[in-house]
Amino acid sequence: MSPVRRRRLGAATAAAGLLAALLMAGPAAATPDPGDTAAARSGVSAAQEAAARAAINSGEVPGVDEIVHSANITHLANVPKDALKGINTDLAFQGKYAFAGNYDGFRIFDISNPRSPRTVAQVLCPGSQNDVSVSGDLLFLSTDSSRSDNSCASTTQPATEKSSWEGMKIFDISDKRNPKYVAAVETACGSHTHTLAPERRNVYVYVSSYAPSAAFPDCQPPHDGISIIKVPRNAPERAAVVNFPVLFPDGGNPGAPENPGVSRTTGCHDITVLPSKDLAAGACMGDGLLFSIKDPEHPKIIDRVQDNVNFAFWHSATFNRTTDKVVFTDELGGGGAATCNEEIGPKRGANGIYDIVGRGDHRKLVFRSYFKIDRPQADTEVCVAHNGSIIPVKGRDLMVQAWYQGGVSVWDFTDSSKPKEIGYFERGPVSTDAVTTAGSWSAYYYNGYIYSNDIAKGFDVLKIDDRRTDPAKRVRLDELNVQTQPEYFGH
Repeated sequence: MSPVRRRRLGAATAAAGLLAALLMAGPAAATPDPGDTAAARSGVSAAQEAAARAAINSGEVPGVDEIVHSANITHLANVPKDALKGINTDLAFQGKYAFAGNYDGFRIFDISNPRSPRTVAQVLCPGSQNDVSVSGDLLFLSTDSSRSDNSCASTTQPATEKSSWEGMKIFDISDKRNPKYVAAVETACGSHTHTLAPERRNVYVYVSSYAPSAAFPDCQPPHDGISIIKVPRNAPERAAVVNFPVLFPDGGNPGAPENPGVSRTTGCHDITVLPSKDLAAGACMGDGLLFSIKDPEHPKIIDRVQDNVNFAFWHSATFNRTTDKVVFTDELGGGGAATCNEEIGPKRGANGIYDIVGRGDHRKLVFRSYFKIDRPQADTEVCVAHNGSIIPVKGRDLMVQAWYQGGVSVWDFTDSSKPKEIGYFERGPVSTDAVTTAGSWSAYYYNGYIYSNDIAKGFDVLKIDDRRTDPAKRVRLDELNVQTQPEYFGH
């Protein structure tokens, strides 16, 4: 999600050995900080309100909070929010556990029975966005809001204060019921998202952040690269930034007024790596990147593309299974606007499908088509292309994807030029009289099921039964961070 509020950083404080506040049955040890919660509602015109109600009455869109889905999708479970009341964000998986980010911290679920997920732990540690990844006994948490310090009891503090902090937090999750906060690393402009490039002894963390300002002591322009953190597995307290490679030596996309409606590139929003191929794709505001990570501390740009006609904000990237395509998403409206309607149309706020042609350092990203859900959405529904993952089936390119209040979409891009939706799950509008940020933030396929972290409604489990996706049920992974794409069939 792009800017629900502007996140900034300051300086680091002591990190090692801190304990996270665990919320099981008892009361919270600290209070979630309202400074890290998005302004979730905004008014609409009388005409928009009337149109939303008319669309519901005609059956064009579902009723308020009504659940609808295609015949091949079954809704198995929903676990509402509990101690953590903030916005639900990203997901990661390991064995029988799912890890769910939230602006107030993170939650661990036991998903050994997908029809009845159980909460194992809830960790209160406020700081947007709290995107989460796991590797072995380590959990990584992005902090992208200016905090008073790096503890889980911190409060919001102006980014203009040099003493403020934001960056990466690291937890020991060897005991899933009792995660322990062991380290923190401050990074320039915080950590909006992060991506793991794991090795046997170390985990490299690519930190994406953006939007610097001359008024912020630790987030100065030009912010034209990413922070790379090296984390020794056996000594995570020694984690440190080892490089800040410049990805845009020419400054990147200038945005408006040269390119009206396009975000100026001042960093990256999200990066996806494919470690088995030493390859990465970056969604960087006004630019899409393909780069080599053969030397993980020194990534090398292979190709860079822009779309100054239909893309507003390059948000995330996904490789297909055979590494000859990349899907880039456009977060038109920053995750706070109704963009799935006739006024916006089918090409803006869509996914862009690019073929990868050529070999080695001569590979190029070649645009093929756009994909956007065409199910009608009310003008009060925040709908935007968001986080998704591959559904691993040999011979097909299938993906499940979150679209906020557009719900969860399963779609086929085997033919790069003719993508099509093959399944969906969604809820009706939260309201007919206000634009409300809600819906699926992340929707990922893991070991036979689709898991969705709904911003407002909680943790959903879905099952898809379809001849096109059924072969994926045989694929089993020990761990999944979607931004670290696995070799699903092992080579």
